[in-house]
Amino acid sequence: MSIKTVNLCHVYGQGTALEQYALKDVNLEIGDGQFIGLIGHTGSGKSTLIQHFNGLLKATSGDLLYNGESIYAPGYDMKQLRSRVGLVFQYPEHQLFEVDVFSDVCFGPRNQGLPEEEVKERAREALALVGMDESFYEQSPFELSGGQKRRVAIAGVLAMHPEVLILDEPTAGLDPRGRDEILGQIEKLHRERGMTIILVSHSMEDVARYADRLIVMNHGEKIFDDTPRNVFRHYRELEAIGLAAPQVTYIVQALRREGIPIDDSLITVEEARDAILRLVGRAPVRDGK
Repeated sequence: MSIKTVNLCHVYGQGTALEQYALKDVNLEIGDGQFIGLIGHTGSGKSTLIQHFNGLLKATSGDLLYNGESIYAPGYDMKQLRSRVGLVFQYPEHQLFEVDVFSDVCFGPRNQGLPEEEVKERAREALALVGMDESFYEQSPFELSGGQKRRVAIAGVLAMHPEVLILDEPTAGLDPRGRDEILGQIEKLHRERGMTIILVSHSMEDVARYADRLIVMNHGEKIFDDTPRNVFRHYRELEAIGLAAPQVTYIVQALRREGIPIDDSLITVEEARDAILRLVGRAPVRDGK
């Protein structure tokens, strides 16, 4: 397993009147090559949790192991950990600072002490992975659209060749087209590179569509950890903690209440479309045909 937490706890303001548990005995394992969705209401602990995965925050108690080794062991190389576990913060374009796109993406691998030619090769590779060609290299990152800035910021992390890519609300503030482009590139990385992806999102539709495992946090505790299909069966419990299921779930439930025998485990628009077409005796439409 690439990441494992053991009774992980984090307390803000420990020993003061403002003491507050952000994480309470969180136990989970994240294996190589998984695509994980991480959801929870504001203050649920999800952002605190992901900052433990690459050592930005240290647990108050418990342990975190990366590839079987505790990151809290004396002498552990945190710099190496952060190159292997890449974290893209919400609104990562605010971290862009170089004079042009190419220089910005070069910053991470150059800071790793790599030879200059390898630095440039990694930058070119990372920009290509996120769909940015050479025509953007000399542009100021501040002249790009919101979606393009987001891609450059992600490329800056990818250039360090992480084994795990963590994204905290990577589509926040983007229009639907920009959102689909970013998530499409992330899914492509997962599919073609076998990269472990951890996606923090408030969009139930996004995690239903892309994640193969869904972790739900509430008040610092892990309350669900299963496939999206199984988690969203508990939509009433999710509503009770300030979350919801994909809109398709509610449409399906409404159809079932009207006596229409549609599968109640459907969680994406495509699944619902195909099921409805089968019910009315038409073959599902594939590839626009």
